[in-house]
Amino acid sequence: MNKKLLKLSLVCVTGALIFTANPKITYAYEEPIAGFVHDKGPTGSSADGSTNSLSLSDIPIPGFKNIGIADVDTNLLIRSGAGEDFKVIGKLPKNAGCDITEDAGNGWTKISAETSTGTLIGYVKSEFLITGSKATEKAREVGNYVATANTNGLNVRTEPSTDASKVDVIAKGEELIVLDSKVITEDKDNAVWVQVTLDSDEDENGTIGYVSKDYVDLSFQLAHALSIQEIQYGAGVSDKRINLVNFAKDHLGEAYVWGGTRLGVGVDCSGFVQQLYKKVGIYITRTSRSQAYDGAKISASELKPGDLVFYGSSSYISHVAMYIGNGQIIHASNRRDGIKISNMNYRTPVRYVRVISD
Repeated sequence: MNKKLLKLSLVCVTGALIFTANPKITYAYEEPIAGFVHDKGPTGSSADGSTNSLSLSDIPIPGFKNIGIADVDTNLLIRSGAGEDFKVIGKLPKNAGCDITEDAGNGWTKISAETSTGTLIGYVKSEFLITGSKATEKAREVGNYVATANTNGLNVRTEPSTDASKVDVIAKGEELIVLDSKVITEDKDNAVWVQVTLDSDEDENGTIGYVSKDYVDLSFQLAHALSIQEIQYGAGVSDKRINLVNFAKDHLGEAYVWGGTRLGVGVDCSGFVQQLYKKVGIYITRTSRSQAYDGAKISASELKPGDLVFYGSSSYISHVAMYIGNGQIIHASNRRDGIKISNMNYRTPVRYVRVISD
């Protein structure tokens, strides 16, 4: 068994229960994890010095009863029945998690998996699932701590202070990866802040920012499944745009690699859209900052599938996505999610550009 160490602490600060964690410190089952702190005593101990701890092996990965992990290079197909003749109803990306509900026989497993819109129940080939204690171990290795905005208009700031300038504004329900180096910090007023990262092609770790703990929910998560609704696309626009969007969705769940330009191997946000456009014979520049000027500036109301949406600030663009219709974008997001579909307003768009003429 791979013996590593992961420590979690639940700390009561100014009346609020928060996590303190380093998600990339790994774990050993023999080591206890910190319990509840009821006062200002040492982490993992109560005010009288006694400790409340549990063995990590007693703690299930949050959200799963009988966890399975997709052991594939790209996506594991989820079908409506236990056989390859049944239709595909979704995909389970590499290292994504699911609940195993039953052995369906003949090499198939029935699963339940969470998507961005709900729960997906279907069947996958058993040979491509990691199960049991190995799945739990794998989950702790590949999962991330995530801060989910619980209010609209969540300000992400450059420093842990309301006096600091804004990096961006995040929509309710959107998720930000909690950074490894400094998960929780307190400012001079004892307010609690969480260090997070925003999608960006300017830095391998994204754009660093801080959000108030009061306005996010912290959790440990794996990559989500993708429903067929996220994969399919309806008609109504030019063939070139439909082909472009369908081609982009073929790559859902593939890896995010900063500086990457190889679909199927790894791309960053600008590398992703550059390669998508190349597929339909359109050549654009390499970085999101330059791509923002590769076409004509348009308004949000003029957007069509295949147009580009940019994020950052009015003076500095750091992330690009492609609009796919119905208020959604597809983009190479981050190292946890890879290529995914998001609400266009998951962050505040700063520019819309049309490169395709039709």
